[in-house]
Amino acid sequence: MSSDLPVPETRVLAIASHVVYGYVGNTMAAFVMQVLGCEVAALNTVQFSNHTGYKQFKGTRASADEIRDIYEGLKQSNLTDFDVMLSGYAPSAEAVEAIGSIARDLRFMSSMKPGSFFWVLDPVMGDQGKLYVNENVVPVYKKLLWEADLILPNQFEAEVLSEVKITSLSTLKEAITKLHQQHRVPHIIVTSVSFDESQELCVVGSTRRADGTPRFFCINVPRIDCFFSGTGDMFAALTVVRLREAVSSTRISDTEELSSVSSWISPDDVDALDLPLAKAAEKVLASMHTILEKTKKAGDEALANLASGLPGIEGSSEKLMYLRQTKAAEVRLVRNLDDLRHPAVKYKAEAV
Repeated sequence: MSSDLPVPETRVLAIASHVVYGYVGNTMAAFVMQVLGCEVAALNTVQFSNHTGYKQFKGTRASADEIRDIYEGLKQSNLTDFDVMLSGYAPSAEAVEAIGSIARDLRFMSSMKPGSFFWVLDPVMGDQGKLYVNENVVPVYKKLLWEADLILPNQFEAEVLSEVKITSLSTLKEAITKLHQQHRVPHIIVTSVSFDESQELCVVGSTRRADGTPRFFCINVPRIDCFFSGTGDMFAALTVVRLREAVSSTRISDTEELSSVSSWISPDDVDALDLPLAKAAEKVLASMHTILEKTKKAGDEALANLASGLPGIEGSSEKLMYLRQTKAAEVRLVRNLDDLRHPAVKYKAEAV
């Protein structure tokens, strides 16, 4: 492993959306993972001009058959030697099913070597109490949960999947426990957790023990007063890298590495704060918070310096201002690579 790269050679199949302008979906995830040393094959579920937060876009959505066909093209040329699959937004229930079948096939091909394939599932369905996919997507995700190694729902998605209304830390822990025990999900991180009008956001994670009981940890970070798009994709991509890094450096005995254990589940005697998942999340949030702070600062400066309207845009001044603000909030990645590669951890995991 190069001293500049945090992970051993890692091949990732990333299945998510794609935009021409900005950083969401695979445009975000593939770049982040490549910068940190992963070989990434991007299978795009949509091709849009820009993210939907602009409230106007052009483009196409891939059908389930098109997603399967691309994968079969890889398979026929023996190009499916993936260590990790990261899946994000899918435009239909049928597309989610197609993604599940791909994960199943990759798992089968690695079945003789435990730990050699790991599926990170970001069940993109909605946020802030609202679904932005069809309701028939939800039961498909529920059926797939037991096949994933790590799921990364936000607070609303965790509610939908667990069928537990999350209004407090205790109900969040109830939801995570249910996902561990009923759906046998090995690792869970719930992102963007916020109760009341707190000035902090937190992520709450857990790796289950052999009996399905959780090992909870929480990391609190200051809230940034800006609406960003693509942060879930950024979190997922960084988690792939940092979890792979933490697992690769962990031995569970003199003769066995954690990376050779199915689903990379640490022994039951490992404390929550010593879990590779917790260590990974600390680095993930360190990179993200710094880059988003810099994005907010650059966006505010851009808005302050913008004195004239956007060329070629028709509509009211209110619409122009909204488009300006949305563009200003596009995550600044390229100019902040050092923050991706060398995160300064300020926010530590705590037991809850």
